[in-house]
Amino acid sequence: MTKTTTIALTIAGSDSGGGAGVQADIKAISANGAYAASVITAITAQNTLAVTDVHEVPAGIVGAQIDAVLSDLDVDVIKLGMLFSQPIIKAVAQRLAGFDGPVVVDPVMIAKSGDALLQDAAVAAMVTHILPHATLLTPNLPEAARLLNTTEANTPEEMAAQGQRLIAMGPKAVLMKGGHAIGGTCTDVLVDAQGVVTTCTAARIETGNTHGTGCTYSAAIAAQLAQAVGLKEAVKAAHSYLQAAIKAADSLTIGQGHGPVHHFYGQWK
Repeated sequence: MTKTTTIALTIAGSDSGGGAGVQADIKAISANGAYAASVITAITAQNTLAVTDVHEVPAGIVGAQIDAVLSDLDVDVIKLGMLFSQPIIKAVAQRLAGFDGPVVVDPVMIAKSGDALLQDAAVAAMVTHILPHATLLTPNLPEAARLLNTTEANTPEEMAAQGQRLIAMGPKAVLMKGGHAIGGTCTDVLVDAQGVVTTCTAARIETGNTHGTGCTYSAAIAAQLAQAVGLKEAVKAAHSYLQAAIKAADSLTIGQGHGPVHHFYGQWK
């Protein structure tokens, strides 16, 4: 049977509010033309205002979900989001060792509300067990600083330098996301192992509805990679998609806090 459907697997936490996590990943992957399979690592009680509780899925069940998907579905790319704990990280890493497609790692650590989504003890485990499997690592500025145990980058030059330091930890490429920087222009910096630097810039959009932007961005990249798009082109396509989804976010009325981006701005009329 000839394979005709591209498949992206997201391994991440569930957001009951639907704006981030696995729910955002499935929406972004679908909107970018790939079929989304999913593995749940944690169940969060979450809305646009806060994360009020987190239930960790046992590592054995996480591993069983991955095994079930990979034993049946012809997965083209894996995207990682919230992994939460050392046991889950190790269970995921064991399965990544047998996967030969691209792996996009979004090192989810803190929710938009400020709530922790990665245990402190799990940061070192992520560096040791997950980063070496990453085709692309997509940290925001606080996440990159925490992984490097340093201060946040303030300029594209500093972002590129931190990206190179992260590559030394194992990823083949790093996308430093500039959404947390200040100024009217938002710059993302893509660095690869050869030292090539590519930037994506856009005017900063004035909206409070940015919940799930990191999940959405990395999931969109994964969907593009699943369709055999080159890394640089995949990042640029996902960047354009995310900017349009943020621009359309205020057309939605979701919750009382940080609302989600509009994943289906191109499909909803």
